[in-house]
Amino acid sequence: MTSSSPRPQRREVARVTSEAAELLEVLWGRASTAPVSASQLRVLFILEHNEGINLRTLADALGSTPPSTSRLCDRLQAVGFVERRPGATSRRELRLYLSRRGSAFLSDLRSRREQALRSVLEQMPATRRTQLLEGLVAFCAAAAQEIHEEDPADGARTA
Repeated sequence: MTSSSPRPQRREVARVTSEAAELLEVLWGRASTAPVSASQLRVLFILEHNEGINLRTLADALGSTPPSTSRLCDRLQAVGFVERRPGATSRRELRLYLSRRGSAFLSDLRSRREQALRSVLEQMPATRRTQLLEGLVAFCAAAAQEIHEEDPADGARTA
């Protein structure tokens, strides 16, 4: 980013944000996600924020098919990270929940990822860390708003 421009161009901000995301992936790669794959991790994150969704809604959120999504959930259920429960209105419909073990796994993963970031953040001057924090808070709010506008759980269909 050029320091002569008081207002950075959106394209440049998007490029640097993308580069930062790639570097985050490398740093986070140091914090193993075993025993789950990247796809299974996405399922856990979605269930964390959409407790009790059905399989079709989860498949839509993943951009996948219900059979593939069901297999992902089978594996997550086998390691104790996901629970399937009957729906309140129909016993045929199953609702998906993150188990206590799944929640504990995500908490531990986040702790390990944050530890991987601390050494990088400690190299930054305090004023830059404050600016980064302010920018990331605004980014998270904007991203969450955009995600929730397209939230598949809003139009929950039955599976």
